[in-house]
Amino acid sequence: SKATVSVLNCHHPHIHPPFYIRRPTMCGIFAIIQSRSMSEKQLRQRCLFNSSLMRHRGPDWSGTWVHPASKTALGHERLSIVDPESGEQPLTSEDNMIALCVNGEIYNHQKWRDHYKHYPFKTGSDCEVIIPLYLEHGAKCVDYLDGMYGFVLYDARTGTTVAARDPIGICSMYIGKHADGSTWFASEAKALQTDCATIEVFQPGTVYHNGEMRRYYEPRWWGEEVPSARADLKQINALFTAAVEKRLMADVPFGVLLSGGLDSSLVASVASRLVRANPEKYAFPQLHSFCIGLPGAPDTIAAKKVAEAIGTKHHTLSFTVQDGLDALRDVIYKLETYDVTTIRASTPMYFLARKIKALGVKMVLSGEGADELFGGYLYFHNAPSSDAFHHELCRRVKNLHYFDNLRANKSTMAWGLEARVPFLDKAFMDHVMDIGPKDKQPSRPAKKIEKAILRSAFDTPEDPYLPASVLWRQKEQFSDGVGYSWIDGVRDFCSQQVTDEMMGAASERFPVSPPQTKEAYYYRQVFEELFRHPSMPHAVKTWVPKWSNTTDPSGRAIKNVHDEAYKGEAAKL
Repeated sequence: SKATVSVLNCHHPHIHPPFYIRRPTMCGIFAIIQSRSMSEKQLRQRCLFNSSLMRHRGPDWSGTWVHPASKTALGHERLSIVDPESGEQPLTSEDNMIALCVNGEIYNHQKWRDHYKHYPFKTGSDCEVIIPLYLEHGAKCVDYLDGMYGFVLYDARTGTTVAARDPIGICSMYIGKHADGSTWFASEAKALQTDCATIEVFQPGTVYHNGEMRRYYEPRWWGEEVPSARADLKQINALFTAAVEKRLMADVPFGVLLSGGLDSSLVASVASRLVRANPEKYAFPQLHSFCIGLPGAPDTIAAKKVAEAIGTKHHTLSFTVQDGLDALRDVIYKLETYDVTTIRASTPMYFLARKIKALGVKMVLSGEGADELFGGYLYFHNAPSSDAFHHELCRRVKNLHYFDNLRANKSTMAWGLEARVPFLDKAFMDHVMDIGPKDKQPSRPAKKIEKAILRSAFDTPEDPYLPASVLWRQKEQFSDGVGYSWIDGVRDFCSQQVTDEMMGAASERFPVSPPQTKEAYYYRQVFEELFRHPSMPHAVKTWVPKWSNTTDPSGRAIKNVHDEAYKGEAAKL
């Protein structure tokens, strides 16, 4: 029985570009593997409907592949970044019997196109190289990929299913089990919750092969043995520059998120240098930068200074505390989390993504990951030993997909905007995680600022990457940097919505990860109104700083470290 492919909202579906054209496809993917309870018609309808729940991730195009004999369906919602007028997903083999839906981007695709020069590629998609890699290596195809991705491949000839998520979980992905025994996959859990008996986060760095999970990403640092290597500042600079350059490939307007903090400023500075050095290589020779905040926010002031120094065309956008409060329910629905710090930081990012997309931009670079790799959070000042510091770094990096990666992916994809994160480049990440903790660990008494080696790697006074006041600026968490009154306002609002009596019964109402503050209670209440599936509370983790007597994740809650730390009663809320 032959598989069938349908294409929705796609211009010129049979016109393919030259093979050298790359088509990154950040999007939403959905799959039902071997249903035992649906007819072919029901299978197609279910795939179309559930996939449409994620159309915000891919508003440009939709596609469906159905194999009637195995009762398998793959769906795809596409955001087109290169060559917007053509391209089909799910991608298929020459005989249409292997189907692949991918959310992401394969950076080393050209290497594999050159290697498989006799394979009959149908499109210019960077993701299509997964099919010949699978034909040669089976489920071990993931070992040959460099990129950010979540994908599902089904081979109708053998009934084989291969699904995988990128090494550190930049792209979101979930797996569900239906009561009939079939396996379902989706970029977002909302596409699974009405049908699946169980829903789980598809763990980063793992590959699913016919029901079995295998960890394929297990670098030296994964075992958490404390390294002793000294920092090589030139290598840090070179690897990071290469990571940024790798992510500048696009044929549509792109820009950078520039908060004015160290991480986003370094991304913007390196990207701006690369664009200025090779103007003919990029469609837009002047880089656009974007920042958001309340009026007078620390981030907007610092970002403007950075933009002037590095020569970007800068856009400062604003929101009010009331705007943020009004959007909380939508933010929680799009993010699928009840974690306090993620919701706080995602709300302004959600607004920023919407305004950026309205300006015609489809891709941005962002600075997530540096704090986890280098120990940038202020509570790291309180680490009792270098060994404890390193183990906490490992824990933070391994859990990025629950926090910063989730925020960066879902806040932007809520409006069909793609975010790329150079700090989480595999080569850069593995190098930094192999550096000994003594070179990374900050110390207030010793006047050693957080992320000192990263700052030093780009401290070149003869040709400065950034103004010194920014390069050596204290860590400011994004939710703080957009304006201190944002967190103060949302805390006050939540305190008015949740009574002391409600808090007293919090552990009874929410036995899984019970909220510790009124703000956390309010978010959890909204989350469970939106996501009633019993698996959903287990799919979330909460971000709490270690080595501090606080349940508030704000950097200002870290006493004797943050220059604007909470004072008096505010520190107790």
